[in-house]
Order: sequence, then C-alpha cells, then structure tokens
Amino acid sequence: MTPEETITILKEQYDRSTRKQLVKSMLAHEKEKPVASESQAFHFINQIFSYVLKNSNWNITLNSSDWDTKPLEIMKEVFPQIETTAWYKDKNLAIDKDIDVVVGN
Repeated sequence: MTPEETITILKEQYDRSTRKQLVKSMLAHEKEKPVASESQAFHFINQIFSYVLKNSNWNITLNSSDWDTKPLEIMKEVFPQIETTAWYKDKNLAIDKDIDVVVGN
C-alpha cells in the first residue's frame, strides 16, 4: 500500500476533529504524568502506528542511509501536531540513536 493510500484510509476512518483531539489528549496526559505511555491515547496511537508500519511494509534496515521514515511522515500528515508529543519525539529519537550507532561503528 502506498503512503498516500494509508493516509487517505486513516483520514476517512478518523475525522479531523477526532485526530486533533487524540493529539490534544496525548499532550494533556504528558503534562499531568511523566509516563505518557500509561494513557489510552498513547495505546491507541501505537495501534494506529502498527497499522501504518504494516501497510508500509516497514522493516529495520541495516544501513542508516536506507532508513525508512515514511511511517512517521504518515503519522505527521494524518495527526496534526503529533510531532509535538513525547510519543513522536521518542519514536524519532529511537531512529536517531539507531542511525548514530550505525554511523559510529
């Protein structure tokens, strides 16, 4: 499935208001509790992210120059302001750490 198809399906499944509210809920929970992974919104966004990964045929690459960031780009396109959440920063940081390790060898 192409990224555009995945984006279209998610936007059809969840209206803009719902998508915005999910991100707002994640941000609110992050402010209240240091462990955002306990929130229902966090679990819900992880389920959606798993769907995106599956539809993208994503897998971990051995070479950082081949690193596929499309799944995170899809999430940014579908969920307004998700890049401001700790969830997104954690996912992006994991990518940066993996790439740094590969480059450092």
